[in-house]
Amino acid sequence: MSGIIAQNTLDNSGLVKAPVGGGAWTFIKKLTASGDANLSFVNGTSDVVLNSTYKEYLFTFNNIHPQTDNKNFELNFSDDTGSSYAVSKATTFFRPNHSENDTYTGLNYVTGYDLGNATGVQIISQGDGNENDESCSGYMVLYDPANTTFIKHFMCQINQKAKYPETVTTFVGGFCNTTSAIDAVQFTYSSGNIDLGDICLYGLTI
Repeated sequence: MSGIIAQNTLDNSGLVKAPVGGGAWTFIKKLTASGDANLSFVNGTSDVVLNSTYKEYLFTFNNIHPQTDNKNFELNFSDDTGSSYAVSKATTFFRPNHSENDTYTGLNYVTGYDLGNATGVQIISQGDGNENDESCSGYMVLYDPANTTFIKHFMCQINQKAKYPETVTTFVGGFCNTTSAIDAVQFTYSSGNIDLGDICLYGLTI
């Protein structure tokens, strides 16, 4: 197996396939949770590549599940290879939702889950449940993290089976407001551990 995702793989997803005539997504690293406080991808450690090798990086979330009920799945960035996760970010956060019993639908821009040049964690899935049939899956794209001229853009989309029960799709976009290279990304829950699930990292060859 080559570790390369072909151009026509996931062609219905649009955002995550490699461009026609261009390169391919190269698998880099998979981290699997088992009651972990965090899952962290740090450049230069444990075969993680998060540098100028690729212009675009993709993180996929597969059935991420918290140990503690009703907790937020979050991320943060580092520009000092994981010594601290406190990069300033400006972000937006909105979500549509639909209950299982078809009694409620909604579309909300959620103030308080967006950041205005703040260094705290960014929520990317809100109120995840810890029952066996509750989890979240999706992806986050980070653009040109090693660039030292421009800020670093990222976009995230996650769907969750929430605790109410309902389906919620969360859309988060923003940028790391720094010209320093981003060389580590950390995923956590607002409290408690990541019980199960895995996160995979890919780089786009162009």
